[in-house]
Amino acid sequence: MAQTQTPPAQNGPQNGAINSKDKVVDAPVKGRNSYTEGEAKSRIEKLGFVNVSDLTKDANGVWRGRAMKDGRQVEVSLDFQGNVVQGIAGTTGPGTPMRGGAGR
Repeated sequence: MAQTQTPPAQNGPQNGAINSKDKVVDAPVKGRNSYTEGEAKSRIEKLGFVNVSDLTKDANGVWRGRAMKDGRQVEVSLDFQGNVVQGIAGTTGPGTPMRGGAGR
């Protein structure tokens, strides 16, 4: 009769804490996203964005759309961890991280 062994414990954490309020990312994190479109819109609006529109979930599980903040139109992203990242509409590259990201 064969016995199954569990793998040995690791020497330290292999991933960061997800529920940290101080967590800041400069790009959305790829992963399976359980937010509905309405939940994604509400989460983005909680961080001061208005007129959130054109939300679509991409192949990486990231909700992407447009919104207004501080009088200008910006691109916004919401990942599966709840991180909201802002970019200037019409640009590419890393965005501006928004505090209050992780956790639901």
